[in-house]
Amino acid sequence: MADTRTERDSMGPMQVPAGAYYGASTQRAVENFPISGQGIPAELVRALGMIKAAAATVNHAKGILDDEQLRAISQAAQEVIDGVHDEHFVVDVFQTGSGTSSNMNANEVIANRAIELLGGELGSKDPVHPNDHVNAGQSSNDVFPTAVHLAAYVACVEQLLPALERLRESLAAKAIAWTDVVKPGRTHLMDAVPVTLGQQFGGYARQIELGADRVTAALVRVAELPLGGTAVGTGLNAPEGMTEGVIAELRRMTGIDELREAENHFEAQAARDALVELSGACKVIAVSLTKIANDIRWMASGPRTGFGELRLPEIQPGSSIMPAKVNPVIPESVSQVAAQVIGNDTAVTVGGLSGAFELNVYIPMMARNVLESIRLLSTSCTNFAAQAIDGLEANEERCTELSEKNLSVVTALVPAIGYDKSAELAKKALVEDRPLREVVKESGLLSDEEVDRILDIKAMTQGGVR
Repeated sequence: MADTRTERDSMGPMQVPAGAYYGASTQRAVENFPISGQGIPAELVRALGMIKAAAATVNHAKGILDDEQLRAISQAAQEVIDGVHDEHFVVDVFQTGSGTSSNMNANEVIANRAIELLGGELGSKDPVHPNDHVNAGQSSNDVFPTAVHLAAYVACVEQLLPALERLRESLAAKAIAWTDVVKPGRTHLMDAVPVTLGQQFGGYARQIELGADRVTAALVRVAELPLGGTAVGTGLNAPEGMTEGVIAELRRMTGIDELREAENHFEAQAARDALVELSGACKVIAVSLTKIANDIRWMASGPRTGFGELRLPEIQPGSSIMPAKVNPVIPESVSQVAAQVIGNDTAVTVGGLSGAFELNVYIPMMARNVLESIRLLSTSCTNFAAQAIDGLEANEERCTELSEKNLSVVTALVPAIGYDKSAELAKKALVEDRPLREVVKESGLLSDEEVDRILDIKAMTQGGVR
């Protein structure tokens, strides 16, 4: 049995693996782009399958496909959606910037599988043609970016937003639990007036909540689909009503009612601003996560010579040479993910600004990076919550000890004795290595009762003594 078969496209014959569902156009792309060994993301393959299935339904209603073609294309497209034919999506992600190679990969896989279902010969393009039937009324230039938007929207709704909510809930639970745990605040990495651990973690929870809001806001634009613009935005060769019908089918298939046709197809195909916006929202989340993870690493540093205000769950040995050492590995993992997401966003930004005239030609790379960012943030947030935040403990004794040593509480004395005198007393306490409270009482500027009332560190976390 031959190892290859001969297929043809507009450039002539091409040898294709005998059992492959893809054809000549895909094989050319495989040979032209031996770049990374990494295909387009699986989420994007699924989205292409959905678009082809929806288009088949509409094209059948318009008389472009007969009953048998519809049945076979629909089944083949559903198999693509289900991941049955992932091994046949072989084009490298760093390919033609429009995604034409991957769109043709989908067309050929679905066409050849449909031919097989109808008893025909692979590569014959009869009775199902990859361009005339599977791609009818479409162009790579509107299908591929539509698939990217669809994949990103689904990934955010199904993965990222639930993961962010999981982390927010975990942080918010600690904020409630630690309402009364007072500790030194820190600005410029130096001692500052007191805060509670609850206040800090409430701030972290709000950061994550706002990150989710930013993603949700960006999805409003991502829900605008370029489909219907065909080659350059004019809609040439798209039958009347096809776009509305396909998007209605996509809403039915996904349950995403927000999906809609782009208000302006020239914007929707020439620019990828919605992806840049979504990537930017992911970057903000990465920045927030880095802040939170680093704060927790600092507060959990020790156990004896660091801040020691928090205790992270001990989940693995931290050193191959130092026995009993345990490191903050989950926050470290989160920070590395954040760095990757920030790097991805830089590439997405370059891709977005590099479009020319009626088409952006960086779409596969942008899709890869945005979808990777969504996936990494989703898994990292869930893991951060489960492996670190849920089991995080407050070292209340240490927080109290540090609070008593905190000279910045002298700030509360300013209304009573003035800034200069307060500074003088704080410096005296520091030089003499004595408790501030003791030095202030010794000064005789205030009664002992007044000193104790003003230097109430819990009251300071609520704005001070009134």
